[in-house]
Amino acid sequence: MTFTTLISATTLHQHLNDPNWVVVDCRFSLANSDAGDYAYRHGHIPHARYAHLNRDLSSAITDFTGRHPLPDFTLLAKKLGAWGIANDSQVIVYDDAGGAFAGRLWWLLRCLGHDKVAVLNGGIQQWQKQGFSLTTTLPAIKPATFRPYLNTAYWLNASQVQNCLAKKAVCLIDARTPERYRGEQEPIDPVAGHIPGAQNRAFQSNLDNQGLFLSADSLHNQFKKLIGTSRPEQVVHYCGSGVTACHNLLAMEYAGLTGSKLYAGSWSEWIRNKNRPVAAGSAI
Repeated sequence: MTFTTLISATTLHQHLNDPNWVVVDCRFSLANSDAGDYAYRHGHIPHARYAHLNRDLSSAITDFTGRHPLPDFTLLAKKLGAWGIANDSQVIVYDDAGGAFAGRLWWLLRCLGHDKVAVLNGGIQQWQKQGFSLTTTLPAIKPATFRPYLNTAYWLNASQVQNCLAKKAVCLIDARTPERYRGEQEPIDPVAGHIPGAQNRAFQSNLDNQGLFLSADSLHNQFKKLIGTSRPEQVVHYCGSGVTACHNLLAMEYAGLTGSKLYAGSWSEWIRNKNRPVAAGSAI
């Protein structure tokens, strides 16, 4: 069986020693970029490799980019191979933030033509809650060859977003908290507010109080209500830097609403150009 959206801790545990399965730890903290690596070395799911959001899943910031520019996909493909991921591998990614960071690698793999990737539902907390152990032993990795099949249609750039908004051809969804969306608080970026025309759905809305994803039916109904008559393929997600927006994209895929896209640069890129419009308050 192939897993392409979510996987339970119990199912992962059953397959943990399968030679074709590769587990990747994606823990990260925006407040402390070393925290995830530290946490990994002090205890991770057995056989897991570690992927660092800044070093592995993003490229260097420039004057024109957001805070987490897309990585060099050729370099990322080489790293995937070095982590033992081949084109037929079943990849499982996890974090300790409800999938907020693991979703980034989930999405990047899909961009590279690799659909056999799933996020651990509930993350490392759910793994431990089920009574499964952690280890500090680093995995013995057998390098593989990963051949990328990049699909650039999975994301939009700023100009494409502007053009699509002008034509009313997209349904734009902002994954940040309501306070940041409305421009009442902005703890990270120098400008507060949101892209005009965007609707707000904080990615945390996809989770229940146990940190697990809501049912596919619940997510389907909630997103259908949000996007109205727009088709899933017309939906474009963004957030602060193109990371947590992948969570909403994952939730839609899990809910059977397939084909939505990412504005990869997101808010932190949008505001680099002062000619781009900014809105505040609630959407009309």
